[in-house]
Amino acid sequence: MLIRRYEMPWRRAYEVYAGIAWWLALLYFVGVGLVGALPRQLALPLALVCFAQGLLRIAQALRILILRASLSGRGIEVISTSELAPWCDDPASIFLGFGFEWRPVHSQRLYELAKIDYREYAVSPHLLSLLGYDSQPQPDAEIGLPYIHGVEPAEVPLHRPLQNFEGGTLLVGTTQSGKGVALANLITQAIRRGDVVIVIDPKNSRRLKRVVERACADYREPDTFLEFHPAFPERGVRLDFTFNWQKPTELASRIQSIMPSDTAGAFSAFGWDAVNVVVQGLIEIEERPNLMKLTQYIEGGIEPVLEGTLRRYYDQALGIGWRELPEMKKLLHDAQRGNLKRPSEAASAELMAFVIYYERHIAQSQRNKVIDAQVRTFRHNREHYQKITANLLPILSMLTSGDLGRSLSPDPFDADDTRPIMNFEKIERAGHVLYMCLDALPDPSVASAIGALALADQAARAGMRYNLGRYQRISLFVDEVSNVINQPLIEILNKGAESGIFTTCAMQTLADLAKRLGSEDAARMALGNLNNLIALRTKDRPTQDFVVETFGKTAIHTVRVGLSHSSDAHLGDFSSSYSSQLSESFEEMVPAEVLGKLPNLQYFASVSGGRIIKGRFPIIDPDADVRPAPMKAAA
Repeated sequence: MLIRRYEMPWRRAYEVYAGIAWWLALLYFVGVGLVGALPRQLALPLALVCFAQGLLRIAQALRILILRASLSGRGIEVISTSELAPWCDDPASIFLGFGFEWRPVHSQRLYELAKIDYREYAVSPHLLSLLGYDSQPQPDAEIGLPYIHGVEPAEVPLHRPLQNFEGGTLLVGTTQSGKGVALANLITQAIRRGDVVIVIDPKNSRRLKRVVERACADYREPDTFLEFHPAFPERGVRLDFTFNWQKPTELASRIQSIMPSDTAGAFSAFGWDAVNVVVQGLIEIEERPNLMKLTQYIEGGIEPVLEGTLRRYYDQALGIGWRELPEMKKLLHDAQRGNLKRPSEAASAELMAFVIYYERHIAQSQRNKVIDAQVRTFRHNREHYQKITANLLPILSMLTSGDLGRSLSPDPFDADDTRPIMNFEKIERAGHVLYMCLDALPDPSVASAIGALALADQAARAGMRYNLGRYQRISLFVDEVSNVINQPLIEILNKGAESGIFTTCAMQTLADLAKRLGSEDAARMALGNLNNLIALRTKDRPTQDFVVETFGKTAIHTVRVGLSHSSDAHLGDFSSSYSSQLSESFEEMVPAEVLGKLPNLQYFASVSGGRIIKGRFPIIDPDADVRPAPMKAAA
């Protein structure tokens, strides 16, 4: 039974010789039957048997030759958006390029190829063309070994149900292996489906951006495409990451998520409290919080917010004439004469009077918790306050300096700034496509902070969508995820499917993610939230091990042949023996070292709950002249 399952196609096609022999026998029996040397009743059946056996052997030989011809692999394919369109007609499925489902027989063939030089068994790929196969062999100048894709000569368009990608997708590959091309394919399909699309690109790939623009031009209404670029704020939109919230504490948590972590968490906790105090105070005086205001009142002092809050409180609690109360008049008089000690230069004389009156004359049961927190911050030693907010202020300063501050803290009353003001709720309701470039090469710290803050805002929006239960599908694409990953993104990966967010993350190595999150265990825990894996060429061994662990193992058969002989001095005393043994062992479905030899744009993938496929992505040419007719977007 085991012998029937074993095959070794990487050899000479010996079946050709057997087929020729059978057909020579066919000619012989036809000849002797015609001349009467053998009765025709006997010659004809024998000739038919020879014909059938010859046909069987030639078919077996062709199968071997076709397999050997496919070792030339597949070259890179460039298509236009109109050529891509027929493969994406069904909005309920995702097109993953061209390839085949990877089965144990393919693993067996790959392991056998590792024992030989595949060039010795190469056959002209024109044989495939003659037999009806689409033959586009991989040029020798291209990166990677062609035979990896050549273990199966017949490839088909690969489609998987869209529903299978709710759990998130990880795209892993080294530099220039094809992650951008893969993202271009997936983003184009999301735009064609009518999804709200958010692309976070730390390095600003011009090719990817051009593909996104072309897809919007082909399949969406005008002005659907939105761009954000820190280095070129004039040509993009303004983004308000503090606009959407249900509880004021969400804004403090959002800022905390982008702060650098400390060992004990004390600085992070105090940073959260500092932000929360300012946010609660701004809401109390009916001002909308933004990054600029948070930076101003945390760095410069809470005094303006506290004074406005106390004035509003006294108006409501004490009436319009509260300034004429005897105790208040005395305190104001003392403050004007400088008799009240001020904790900082920013504290005005009136503010000191207001605070002391609140502390001495307002009953505990009538006090406001928001004011209590502001007074506590006001009374805090200023030097110590600056030390414990040392982790927070650099982050806020990065996000509010120069043009970036006006882009991330937009002023709707600034008549000189005509750029649109957007937030994730508006983007979702209008069905926009947002391309966020973070400009990570010249300024990685700011890029990381912007990306992390955007993800924190998106996580908050996901929570709102989850609570409401009604939403439009969002396709979130995060390139170079190790630059921006934070706890909110992990929460999106963990729970985002319930709120209709389909997340695709791209990275280069597991080590990059481990460095960002602090350990390899934390990186693996984060990646455990992604149900699908697409692995392009990877050179890093820990990353390769992570990938092949996902693919699992299969049974690999190995044949061992033994030959021995012996003789002695007596003529004719000679003996020999021959033995063969077929053994089975469980090996990786895809050997780890094979991942480092993949050609550009080719991948192994585990999708739909463990279905393994081998495929290749075509390059989409966004500048092709032919444009398809707009397709009605599917919700």
